[in-house]
Amino acid sequence: RRRPGPRRPDRPAARRPTRKPRRPPKLADPRRRLRLGTLLTLALFAVIGIRLVFLQTVNTPAYADGGLGNRLAVVELPAPRGAIYDRTGAPLAHSVEARYVFADPTQIPESDRVAVAKRLSPLLGVAWSDLADKMKRRSLPGGGQSQFEYLARGVDIDRAKQIMALDLPGIGTHRDERREVPGGDLAANLLGFVSEDMTGLEGLEAKYDDVLQGKAGRKTYEVGQGDLAAPIPGGYSVTVQPRPGSSIVLTTDRDLQYRTQQILSAQLAQVRGSVAAAVVLDMQGEVLAQASNPTYDAADPAGSKPTDREDAATSFVVDPGSIHKAITYGAALQEGVITPDTAFPVANTINEGGVTFRDTHPANGRKMSIPGMLAFSSNVGTIEIAHDLGRDRLIDYQKRFGLGQPTGEGMPGEASGRLLPADQWSGSAYGSVPIGHSVDATPLQMAAAYTAIANDGTYVQPHLIKEVIGPDGKRTPGPAPKTRSVLSPQNAAALRTMLEAVTTVDGPDGRATGLAAAVPGYRVAGKTGTGLRYVDGKLQPGEVGSFIGMAPAEKPRYVVAVFVWSPGGEGGAVAAPAFREIMGYTLRHYRVPPSATDRSPKFEVFPR
Repeated sequence: RRRPGPRRPDRPAARRPTRKPRRPPKLADPRRRLRLGTLLTLALFAVIGIRLVFLQTVNTPAYADGGLGNRLAVVELPAPRGAIYDRTGAPLAHSVEARYVFADPTQIPESDRVAVAKRLSPLLGVAWSDLADKMKRRSLPGGGQSQFEYLARGVDIDRAKQIMALDLPGIGTHRDERREVPGGDLAANLLGFVSEDMTGLEGLEAKYDDVLQGKAGRKTYEVGQGDLAAPIPGGYSVTVQPRPGSSIVLTTDRDLQYRTQQILSAQLAQVRGSVAAAVVLDMQGEVLAQASNPTYDAADPAGSKPTDREDAATSFVVDPGSIHKAITYGAALQEGVITPDTAFPVANTINEGGVTFRDTHPANGRKMSIPGMLAFSSNVGTIEIAHDLGRDRLIDYQKRFGLGQPTGEGMPGEASGRLLPADQWSGSAYGSVPIGHSVDATPLQMAAAYTAIANDGTYVQPHLIKEVIGPDGKRTPGPAPKTRSVLSPQNAAALRTMLEAVTTVDGPDGRATGLAAAVPGYRVAGKTGTGLRYVDGKLQPGEVGSFIGMAPAEKPRYVVAVFVWSPGGEGGAVAAPAFREIMGYTLRHYRVPPSATDRSPKFEVFPR
């Protein structure tokens, strides 16, 4: 039992906090639904916007390039090829505007390919089977399919318009060029020709292809697909403009070249199966004309034989025969072995190394002058002089006169000829070399040697390139020709005078070998020759007749060389008359005053 006591006041009972119940959202409330929808929409647009920015700034090149290759078309823009002019500016070969026809195989339905080819064939002059093959779809190494194939080059503009009028699927035309050679066979063996794609294949076209050929341009642009196969406005497009080629001006004279070829052809009409060359040089070494026979049409070379297209002046290698004697006599004059007044007894024959050399105009042991030896082309007298000159000095002068190495005139594939080295001289070489045998030379080499005699003893490298005209019209002179002194002016003049005997001596003691080369009204100094021709080391039948001369002899302006090989040996009867006509025309063409013939020297063949 508890004791009663004072009572504590009662504490109020502690209350537990109570939570206010959460009410569910009232989805039916339109204001709440609007806010929620707006937030979701803004979030979606934000994601899309961020993705677009990312694609357009970070991955743009990758995505754009991924399909670009399938949408690009490439069209080549040909560069005009430079022209070839003669010294007067007349075109010898030049390009004219034309069209090329191309196909986009991706735009030609396979079922229509043969039909398209057959419609194009008569207009292009190409077999339809070849055209159909070019129209086949082809995969490119880097992926995608080829959208450009040449069908024809150099098509006439009118013909190209006819093709476009057919409105054939996948067939188009574009600006092109075609090579024209106005003269046909005029200087054809010099000019050469080009391929269908304007690449030089022979002659000067090949030699100077890197100069004449421009740098092609290219247009690359984006096109649509299917029925929308056309350039896309604002799409990818890059154009690299073509750079035209440079033009070349030759030293040749078109009129003189034409006449030289005409004369050569007329003279050779009487000699069957012959090969001939004619060269006209001036005292500066410029080639004014360089003709070959046979020749061909450079505008249509397909029907010609390779041998018809050779330049005989630089590829026709012969042992020159007696025209070489001028080198022997020039060396002997320069070395003091002989003088213009030298004369000595000349036997009818001479033996060297077991080989007998004889003269066609026997002196019968009489004393003979140097002009007489040249006029009658004495082998014996020449060999006697060469004995005193000596082997080594003769070889040295052969080299000084330009034998044994290409002239560097400018023609491709120029032959070098060959000199017999001193260590290969047999006993008979002491007789054969001085008179022009056991020596290989080209007509151009021998013409250049005579030009040194005409040019007061100074050798000037023959050359064909006068200047180059750049695409911008700037003119650059051709390389300066190499020159060197071979004879003194006095000895060169003396030799020229002695060589006049070849075209003038005609008396009781005999007729000079070169009377048929005399040009009425002008003094002519020159020499006849009879040589042999070797092909691949094999001696060919017949002989090589030649004449090289200069006029006017008192002060030469031009040198003309004519070489004619014929299997029947008739070249000698042709060379001198051809020289006379070519030299006569050259002097008249350039209006050279006639010589004072009353001052022509009088020669004594057998002095007392």
